[in-house]
Amino acid sequence: MEEKKDKQDMQKEKQQRKQQQQHGDHSRSSTEGVMMKLAAMAIKLNLRLRSSDMPPLMQEHVLRFTRSFLDSSPKTTPLNPSLLANALKKEFDSLYGPAWHCVAGTSFGSFVTHSPGGFVYFSIDSLSVLLFKTQVQLVLET
Repeated sequence: MEEKKDKQDMQKEKQQRKQQQQHGDHSRSSTEGVMMKLAAMAIKLNLRLRSSDMPPLMQEHVLRFTRSFLDSSPKTTPLNPSLLANALKKEFDSLYGPAWHCVAGTSFGSFVTHSPGGFVYFSIDSLSVLLFKTQVQLVLET
């Protein structure tokens, strides 16, 4: 009886792998299309996407938000990167939940641990931006 179940499980796994292979080409081409669209948008916005572990729609949001923020900043005074970092953090906390962190500046080093799907690093001219999410755990007093 157990041997029959093992064979059935193996057949199901084989069918699943076959379906994944058949659909893999389609999902790969759609992923490539999304990535090409994102790259074209970055070029249009004059941004350079350096590294990311973030869904494409979130990447698009952070890039558009940043470009809009910079374009609306007064040109008479130099940009304060802390204002951009604060605005990005608040935007992403409100839309995607708490514990977003942002570093923006012309020179910084970093080594961070982030939640899966919650990391992007990009630059605009000499300004670099690092946005990442960490996991928050509620601490209850006993």
